[in-house]
Amino acid sequence: MADPPTPVPTPTSGGVLRADQRDDSSIIATSLRAPERFAELFDRHAAELHRYVVRRLGPEPAEDVVAETFTRAFEKRHHYDLSRGEALPWLYGILTNVIGSHRRAEVRGYRALARTGEDPVAVAFDEQVVARVSASATRKRIADALARLGRGERDVLLLIAWGDLTYEETAQALGVPIGTVRSRLSRARRKVAKALGGVNPIDVREETP
Repeated sequence: MADPPTPVPTPTSGGVLRADQRDDSSIIATSLRAPERFAELFDRHAAELHRYVVRRLGPEPAEDVVAETFTRAFEKRHHYDLSRGEALPWLYGILTNVIGSHRRAEVRGYRALARTGEDPVAVAFDEQVVARVSASATRKRIADALARLGRGERDVLLLIAWGDLTYEETAQALGVPIGTVRSRLSRARRKVAKALGGVNPIDVREETP
């Protein structure tokens, strides 16, 4: 069997789908007999996953985390549900498990930011969030709130807010019922808002059951 692909993501890789590109499930199905074709999935989605990891862990480990994610995906591709044309939720699920092995580093990063206000993760976080927070709320308080969330709550909140997944896709990524996604998201938003004096800091769309 060919080795899994481990190319380095670049700013121009992934993201935009050409009209002539096959859907993700077709790529995965083809890779079962032609393993080298799996690299097409990397080309399509690596850049987006890389940006997400940078937001959560900072830039230093991002390349290795994405490479490990695609290595695991390559090894698990035989179990992929080919009825799902879009593989991104599946990839986010694997990525979340890889990030989980860095959980202590992630929490340490948030706590360092809470103490000093200086951390590279804060830049990405500020761009998406701080503009929606009242002037009295600081980056330190946001980071402290994220550090205090449980892993499941933080995963759901950030997959929806930063990964732009739907509730259903988040449930698929994490392998939990959609009701669990709703309850974790509700708790996470409530805790973060409480830490910021009642302000809702993240623009997460509400989905009706």
